[in-house]
Amino acid sequence: MNEEMNLDQTMLVNAWQQQLPEYLNPGDSAQVLADQADPHGVRLHIEAAGHQLYSFDFQCSYVDPREVRVDLVDVELAGQTVDENTEVIQELTKDYVRHIHECAQALHKITKPS
Repeated sequence: MNEEMNLDQTMLVNAWQQQLPEYLNPGDSAQVLADQADPHGVRLHIEAAGHQLYSFDFQCSYVDPREVRVDLVDVELAGQTVDENTEVIQELTKDYVRHIHECAQALHKITKPS
């Protein structure tokens, strides 16, 4: 990490929990948890809206106060792990990663060094 971030992880989780739904598709829901392995990271669980029954788990780590690295951890369909390489899942994943990056940009006001 280039610039040191002195940010309370609980505050980070709360900020993501409040902000992320604004960047998701209508009807999607998100749960944000602290990443126990990374004090500058959060885990994001996103339930896709509608009849799709897809849920996505992402690991989101701060590279610096402005940029996050987003990794897809798991995709489930109706509670069962599914192949992440299908076209529909790749498209949904790309869409969610873009939304996550947009949310991180919006949260720059709290992650930038004071």
